[in-house]
Amino acid sequence: MNLKLRFALLFTSFVAAILLIACTSIYFLYSTYREEDYYSRVQSEGDDLYEIYTNLKSKSSLVTQEQVFALHRIELVNERLYILDSMGKLEFIIGENSPMTLPNFNLKVLKTKGVQKFTNQNEYQIVVMYKAAQKKILISAAYDRVGFRKLNTIKLILFGVFGGSLLLTAVMSFLFVHQAIKPIVELSNQMQRTNELNLSERIFVKPAKDEINAIAQNFNAMLERIKTAFEFRKSYVHHTSHELRTPLAVMLSQTEAALNSDYDVAGYRKVLMSLKEDQQNLIELTNSLLLISQNEQIEFMDEWPYLRIDELLFDTVAYFNKSFPDAKTAFSFDNLPSDDEQLMVKGNEALLRAAFINLMKNAYLYSDDQSVSIRLITDNKTVRIKFQNKGDQLSIEEAEKMMIPFFRGSNVGKKKGFGLGLAIINRIIIIHKGSLTYKAISENLNSFVVILPVKK
Repeated sequence: MNLKLRFALLFTSFVAAILLIACTSIYFLYSTYREEDYYSRVQSEGDDLYEIYTNLKSKSSLVTQEQVFALHRIELVNERLYILDSMGKLEFIIGENSPMTLPNFNLKVLKTKGVQKFTNQNEYQIVVMYKAAQKKILISAAYDRVGFRKLNTIKLILFGVFGGSLLLTAVMSFLFVHQAIKPIVELSNQMQRTNELNLSERIFVKPAKDEINAIAQNFNAMLERIKTAFEFRKSYVHHTSHELRTPLAVMLSQTEAALNSDYDVAGYRKVLMSLKEDQQNLIELTNSLLLISQNEQIEFMDEWPYLRIDELLFDTVAYFNKSFPDAKTAFSFDNLPSDDEQLMVKGNEALLRAAFINLMKNAYLYSDDQSVSIRLITDNKTVRIKFQNKGDQLSIEEAEKMMIPFFRGSNVGKKKGFGLGLAIINRIIIIHKGSLTYKAISENLNSFVVILPVKK
């Protein structure tokens, strides 16, 4: 069952339940009203007939039905009046000559309440009254033929209204659901048409602000992100292939040149040293690509321990100084933390150490004086680490692209590299729920800022 049919049937079922409750309530309310109203009429008729009977009785000891009918004609269908004495003995009948079966009533309860009402198996409504002054019991009965006809008519009308309304609701609900679900159908069709070769097509978004249009807008935004991701992957593969092909082509040309030449030992040694350098560059490039691939699969883990970021930085600086003895590294606190927890960061020590070393290496390689400044700033929510150096700055356009693999700014000069370092660093920081930004400050000062959340 498709969604459109399911919604239509569900809506029709809800309306059917409401109509059924409404029609049933109307029928039973009218039935109750009819019954109470006819009881009142039967009681009123009984009082009128008894009053006439009492007046006639005061003038003559023998009263007949004809005398009563001469003063008050019977108004109700099969109307009857039975007059009994206080012991329950029948004294007088008005109406049918053949008496009907009288209801069983409790005389004691009747004397207390004054009136009791009954309905027998033939739908006759019976009112039993006790006249305390005369010590008489009146039993008035009649059949509401007109009321039952009206009740049956109302029943037929309600059945017709229920059936017609249900049919109309079913038709209208199908039309309404068809219109309401139309954008979702278009969205489904768009999803079927969308593939890696057709990422530019978008769903038309109406100006109305509703949930369906919100879904369409989100779908279009998702397509835009997917398109960007595909373009990035294509660019990534293109640049990777290019970066791998270049050293391989150089190695191949050097090998062919060596094979076609008659070098001495020093010449061949020079060729082999050049090949070794190219191989080392190729290994470094491959390792960087593998590191990016591995980091793509790593996610933040709650079981990672808390690390003191200042101690990790101290150890990283010491390790970096051993690798680059001529580097001038300065580490300082911009503000002293009031609590040790402001220095506690949950993370993977090896990954963070690799990110910090790469940032220091970049600052060292692209600085004018091999100086690297590391500044630590803490607050109650985050810790900020600034890696600063003096050197050529990136333009705004270059700063926006610096996280893209294989991108290299205009400030690199003749320095070797593949443009993968910042992409790896950014991925590591993102894994730790942090951020990496670049700011070009006055006087050729470059600043890379790492922001990480601290223990709460």
